[in-house]
Amino acid sequence: MSQEEFQSLLQFFKVLADENRLKLLGLLANGEKSVEELAALLQLRAPTVSHHLARLKELDLVGMRSDGNTHYYWLDAEALRRTNKHLLTPEKMASLVHDVEGDAWERKVLRDFFEGTRLKEIPASVKKRGVVLKWLARQFEYGVVYTEAQVNEILQRYHPDSASLRRELISARSALMQREDGLYWRIPTGEH
Repeated sequence: MSQEEFQSLLQFFKVLADENRLKLLGLLANGEKSVEELAALLQLRAPTVSHHLARLKELDLVGMRSDGNTHYYWLDAEALRRTNKHLLTPEKMASLVHDVEGDAWERKVLRDFFEGTRLKEIPASVKKRGVVLKWLARQFEYGVVYTEAQVNEILQRYHPDSASLRRELISARSALMQREDGLYWRIPTGEH
C-alpha cells in the first residue's frame, strides 16, 4: 500500500470513527434528507449535523443539493463502492500488517545477530540468514562492479568468513548479487 493510499485510508477511518456520522450515513442510505430532518432524527442541533456532514463530504460520501435555503443530503453509494474497491480490499488491509510485522521481525533478527555492525554468527535458519544477507547486500551499491577482493574486503568488515557470505549472496536461493568472470554486482530485488 502506498503512503498516499495509507493516508486516504487513515482519513476514511478517522472521519467514520464517530457514532453520529455513522448514524447520518445510515439515515442517508434510506434517502435524501435535509439538515433539519437529520437534526430532529438524531436529536442534535442543526449546526452540529452540518459539521458532521461537512466531514463526510470531505470523503465524497455524501452529495448535496440546495432548494432555496434548504440543503438536502444523500449517501453517495458509488463513492462508497469506489473506496471499498480501492482501499478496503483484503489484500490492501493485509499489506498494512505484513509491512509492520515483516519490518519488526527483520529488525529483531538483525539485533539478535549483529553486535554493532559486526555479524556475531551466520544464522543457521534459512529465513534468518536471508534477512542478514539482504542487509549485507545493501552494503554494495547498485550499478557498481566489484572484484572478488573488493567483495571480500567489504564482507570482512562485518564477518571474517567472507567466502561463505559471498557464495550465499550469489546463490540461486538468495540471488542478491551476480558474478561473472570474477566480477560481482548487486542485482535489483524490488527494495532499496
